[in-house]
Amino acid sequence: MSFTLAIVGRPNVGKSTLFNRLVGKRLALVDDQPGVTRDLREGAARLAGLKFTVVDTAGLEEATDESLQGRMRMLTERAVDMADICLFLVDARAGVTTVDQLFADLLRKRGTHVILGANKSEGRAGEAGFYDAFSLGLGEPVALSAEHGEGMDELAHVLRSFAETLETPEEAVTDVIVDEDGEAEELPSGTASKPMQIAVVGRPNAGKSTLINKILGEDRLLTGPEAGITRDAISVNLNWSGTHMRIFDTAGMRKKAKIQEKLEKLSVSDGLRAVKFAEVVVVLLDVDIPFEQQDLRIADLAEREGRAVVIAINKWDLEDQKSAKIKDLKERLDRLLPQLRGVPMVTVSALTGRGLDRLHEAILRAYEVWNRRISTAKLNDWLRDAVAHHPPPAPGGRRIRLRYITQAKTRPPGFVVKCSLPEDVPKAYERYLINGLRDDFDMPGTPIRIFLRKQDNPYADRKVKHKTTISKHKGTAKKHRDK
Repeated sequence: MSFTLAIVGRPNVGKSTLFNRLVGKRLALVDDQPGVTRDLREGAARLAGLKFTVVDTAGLEEATDESLQGRMRMLTERAVDMADICLFLVDARAGVTTVDQLFADLLRKRGTHVILGANKSEGRAGEAGFYDAFSLGLGEPVALSAEHGEGMDELAHVLRSFAETLETPEEAVTDVIVDEDGEAEELPSGTASKPMQIAVVGRPNAGKSTLINKILGEDRLLTGPEAGITRDAISVNLNWSGTHMRIFDTAGMRKKAKIQEKLEKLSVSDGLRAVKFAEVVVVLLDVDIPFEQQDLRIADLAEREGRAVVIAINKWDLEDQKSAKIKDLKERLDRLLPQLRGVPMVTVSALTGRGLDRLHEAILRAYEVWNRRISTAKLNDWLRDAVAHHPPPAPGGRRIRLRYITQAKTRPPGFVVKCSLPEDVPKAYERYLINGLRDDFDMPGTPIRIFLRKQDNPYADRKVKHKTTISKHKGTAKKHRDK
């Protein structure tokens, strides 16, 4: 039987640490600073034979207004309403606080199945807080240590008894973790069993969370006028116009020199990890300040990682001179990102939803090109024409012969070219070949890799044998002369 468990509690009681232990991976950011988690993060958890969906939430705050803390609280309350069971964590070392009592009353009023957990109960320092937790009136607390893994068996026993009372026989829909141990499988994505991996990246306050909320049709991610709200790389599953996708919302990436706090470094690292394991990267730019140096670095990072790239220009509803602006944007795109020549550029408005259909089409198109495979016969016909039109240089008077080309991989497309002097082929000629492949086989924008290899000599062994035979004959003739 599957169910959804929401971990709630005030800031810095160890919710994200317990979440990571239940899912078996360090997915949520963990730091000593309170209030690290802001969005809802889901994961597929396993505990003593139980399989369920676990939700990490922001720390419960007393604020109820439209401030950042107030919006975080509303998002957490929404997770409580959606969950089958709530695990209410308190800090056993700090004891029960007035904030804990306030939120215990809130959970009782909502009529949710509640398990009380006294975290940080390892050693004698947590004994007093553990017994103090009885005063909350939520039943007997479970003594836990999320950091050291203590109390997991007792938690599983309590969860099992609650789960047996739930009428949820269907399987829960949860995050599927990207396998970091190997390359992505070259299988078609966009199905329920293997959703397409999309990462939305950009500078702070570009509108990434707002865009994803508009695609989802609900306020699933925390948004607001403050820059840098998103900290974790949060993934959400959806069916977007018939295509199953997992979209990663990432933290805004500033210049490395401006990143001082440890927490922001962790957030950016989490976003870079999402880019590394995505299939399509949507680089979101602000129409008022597009193609800043950091935007270019982010796009270049996606190209170096070999991801399919789509450029999205946000806040298009605020632009008055649309015709002149789009012309200027295309010119700057071609000039500043030559390594992604022809990359699709889409104008959108995350606030109103305009342009989302074009963004969907651009993502599917970029993904299709990223997976494209070309027959060897067509490639070698193209290579002969390309060499005839522009022969490679002859360094030191030695002519470079390009004899054969074949496609070795997709995702991104990679081609092996057999030639006589691969170490002497200049980078400029490699770019000529890449641009030719991009133009002639209709692969705009996608990263293309060229691997130059020396042509194997099929007669090399025969030459060695021939030389050995000659040497033997010469030795025999010399012996006869000596006699």
